[in-house]
Amino acid sequence: MAEDVTLDVREEPPARRHQLIFEAYDALDSGSAFILVNDHDPKPLYYQFDAEHNGQFTWDYLEEGPEVWQVRIGRV
Repeated sequence: MAEDVTLDVREEPPARRHQLIFEAYDALDSGSAFILVNDHDPKPLYYQFDAEHNGQFTWDYLEEGPEVWQVRIGRV
């Protein structure tokens, strides 16, 4: 099994972050995932995934702040 790619968006402008994250998700094969590193809880992103990809993604917190959040986002 390949190691998950890490996508650190902390240095990206906020307006560009969701685009990069969805591009990373779209590039995933079924059963694979990437690790999102962010400077805040990406809960609004979860709701966007749930609205656009309901039942097609996994979302597992690996680290929950207070300064760094890491979430493993996978494609079912």
